Amino acid sequence: MSFILTLSCPDRPGIVNAVTAFLVQHNLNIIDSSQFGDSTSQRFFMRMHFGAAATDAGSDGAPDIQTLRKAFEPTAAAHSMEFQLVPADHKPRVLIMVSKIGHCLNDLLFRQSTGQLSVDIPLIVSNHPDFAPLAATYKVPFMHLPVNAETKPQQEARIIELVKEYDIELVVLARYMQVLSPMLCEAMSGRIINIHHSFLPSFKGARPYHQAYDRGVKIIGATAHFVTSDLDEGPIIEQSVVRVNHALSPKELTHAGSNVESNVLATAVKYVTERRVLLNGHKTVVFN
Repeated sequence: MSFILTLSCPDRPGIVNAVTAFLVQHNLNIIDSSQFGDSTSQRFFMRMHFGAAATDAGSDGAPDIQTLRKAFEPTAAAHSMEFQLVPADHKPRVLIMVSKIGHCLNDLLFRQSTGQLSVDIPLIVSNHPDFAPLAATYKVPFMHLPVNAETKPQQEARIIELVKEYDIELVVLARYMQVLSPMLCEAMSGRIINIHHSFLPSFKGARPYHQAYDRGVKIIGATAHFVTSDLDEGPIIEQSVVRVNHALSPKELTHAGSNVESNVLATAVKYVTERRVLLNGHKTVVFN
């Protein structure tokens, strides 16, 4: 059995030594490790994958996760660490939300079904019924929660209930075309990912590829970011671009953009669920 430890704390000498000393004390062996000291924020970030050092051939003397977390608390307290410690084989439970554009949803479901994303998807929520048949194809429950100005508070309250009911760790907005309220953003802070259909900050709002066409752009892209109450201003997780030219129509630009969106969102979900993304103020540290 192996584990993943992620942490952030004020940057100072002795942090790596403290963590490795803890591992030695508990007969644990490093499998891989990444770290970063931010000279601007003066914070230190680490992701460490480790497992039990076998004492006998074929044995696994790893302690249980609760015992390990409790044992690490004094080390964390001594260095003012914010940390998470999980089994490496843990599959986060992900709620996907979608509206009427389905390429990102379809891509995530396919990747999960083929093992490319190590997550569980217990539920899909949509403000439209269009993708219930797609969800059924993958045998994932689908819930239609219509929303308008009058019903939005009730709908978002229901989403929070579903997060608790299904033990959801991450919400993914796979082209969910509704602005979340500050209440929902606060309740799920650091646990909602959105795919923005342009390379932020350009071409915000509706019909971005038509805006790009009108401006004759040569590069289009997509941005996956954490959701905050500031629209499209959350910490960026992943971005990518593709070159285009004057010969492409708005429809062809949209198709090209759809491919980028799917790849960027899937990569962001993979990084977050593999505990490779740590928040650093308005930015992220991504150990990819």
